[in-house]
Amino acid sequence: MAYCGFLIIVYNARKMTDRSNVEHLSVVTTAETVDDVTQTTSVNVVTSSLSHGFEFYFQCAVIVIGVVGTAANALILYAMVASKQHKKHILIFHQNVLDLVSCLFLVITYAVKLCNFYLTGLTGYWLCMLILSENLLWSVILGSKANLVFITIERYLKVVHPVWSKKKLRNWMIYSAMAFAWISGFIQLNALAFITSDVVDGVCYAFVMWENRVAEMCYGIFGLLFYSVFILIIFVFCYWRILIAIRRQAQVMARYYMIYGIHCNGQVKSHQMQSNVIQTMILVSAFYAISDLPLSVYIRVMNIGGNFTILEGSYYSTLFVSFFYFCANPFIYAAKFDPVKRILLRLIPCKKTVVQPIESIELAVASAITSRSQP
Repeated sequence: MAYCGFLIIVYNARKMTDRSNVEHLSVVTTAETVDDVTQTTSVNVVTSSLSHGFEFYFQCAVIVIGVVGTAANALILYAMVASKQHKKHILIFHQNVLDLVSCLFLVITYAVKLCNFYLTGLTGYWLCMLILSENLLWSVILGSKANLVFITIERYLKVVHPVWSKKKLRNWMIYSAMAFAWISGFIQLNALAFITSDVVDGVCYAFVMWENRVAEMCYGIFGLLFYSVFILIIFVFCYWRILIAIRRQAQVMARYYMIYGIHCNGQVKSHQMQSNVIQTMILVSAFYAISDLPLSVYIRVMNIGGNFTILEGSYYSTLFVSFFYFCANPFIYAAKFDPVKRILLRLIPCKKTVVQPIESIELAVASAITSRSQP
């Protein structure tokens, strides 16, 4: 009870302070535009109606993306469990879990926004802090970004440094990376949301109430360097080295076959499976970099000091592209990840009659070759 009372006191104090700031800004704006009030009012009404209309259709489209992404990610998770790939590729399975949760929060957040509640009291404050500010949504999205980096590093260690990874890489390290992905996103976004967001006159103002301009610029520079530059460097460096290592392995296997005339089916199959996983994750990482870069640059430039706002069509366009990643990402797994693709093909009724004869033909050919090779 004492803790709840303390939260209410902090909430009321911050609300009174931010309300006075907003009222002060409105007074200054009114004083500056008093000579041309008729023209300014008409322009604001037209701009407001256009922005609200565009925002409504955007929110509806985002909900559709969230629903499709939820269904698609759930289907991929089922296919990974059915093919037992969730045990072999733990971080990749965890990536799809994060994408699924992101899609669920995407639907919840924008469905609540469509309701357009008038926020009052402590309930309105927490609704603003957690849902309307997109705090929970972007906490999971940041966790998804961190997990994608961990997948890249794990693939790099297993392919480029296989001996070291077998000796040093343990399951507790992977589980610790998964926990860090969740915790880091929630800590960063919650700290930022509770400092720069509040409810004023029943409206949620999220991530706009910075203590000073320097703090906003510092966060913008940090976000631009870390989420746009640093992660992109990790992707390029790790997958470049991975592709070189895979090509070198293929050359060694081809040379060994030419010298000794022995074809190691087990090694070839393992190499093909490894290449398949690498190709899938390269596509996922590249699609993430392409879809997230416009929004990340837009937000960071706005933080640093650009003449952009979150009410412009360019902001909604970049945000839509970023959200589209969670909807389209499962289709990459369905098209490129062979174990998942096989499970999904079995779910299609017309494919069941086609798969069985092919498998039986392959078995018949293999048995015929074996019988001929015997003296």
